[in-house]
Amino acid sequence: MRLTTKGRFAVTAMIDLALRQEQGPVTLAGISQRQRISLSYLEQLFGKLRRHEIVESVRGPGGGYNLARRAESVTVADIIIAVDEPIDTTQCGGKGTCEGTKQHDGHCMTHELWATLNQKMVEYLDSVSLKDLVDQQRAREGSAAVLRDRHAESTGVGSTRVVPKGPNSIFSLAG
Repeated sequence: MRLTTKGRFAVTAMIDLALRQEQGPVTLAGISQRQRISLSYLEQLFGKLRRHEIVESVRGPGGGYNLARRAESVTVADIIIAVDEPIDTTQCGGKGTCEGTKQHDGHCMTHELWATLNQKMVEYLDSVSLKDLVDQQRAREGSAAVLRDRHAESTGVGSTRVVPKGPNSIFSLAG
C-alpha cells in the first residue's frame, strides 16, 4: 500500500477534530494552524469526508466541523477510503491485468501475495477506530505531563515555592 499525504493528513485532521469537538465545532483554520496543513487542502479533504457522512459542517459564526458519527464508529479505513486514497499494492490496481510476467489468467506471479496484503491492510485499518487514536493521543499527552512533573521534582524547579525573606520590592525599602 502506498499511503500518500492525502490519507495521512486526513487521519491527522480527524484526530485533531475528535480531540476538540467537545468544545463545539472545530474550524479548519484551527486544524490548519495546529497541524501545519494547507487550509485549501483541508477544505478539499473535508468536502470528501462530509460527502461520506463522516463529518458535518456547521455554518455561521462559531461554525466549523463536528463528527457526524461517534468516534468509535469511524475507522481509519473509513477516513482513507473517503478521501479516495487507494489501498492497493498490486501492479494491476485490482483490475486483474498485471503488467510484466503474466500467467494464463492475466495475473502476475505475485498477484495473490499483494492482493492478500491489501486485504490484511484493510482489515487492520478497519479495526482501528478514531476513538482508539484519540485515546492514544490523550495518553501520550498525559504521559508527557507526568514526565514534566517528574523533571520538575528532580531538579527542584516548580516543585517548591520560593518565599523571599526580605522585602520583595524596592518600594518596601522606602517605608
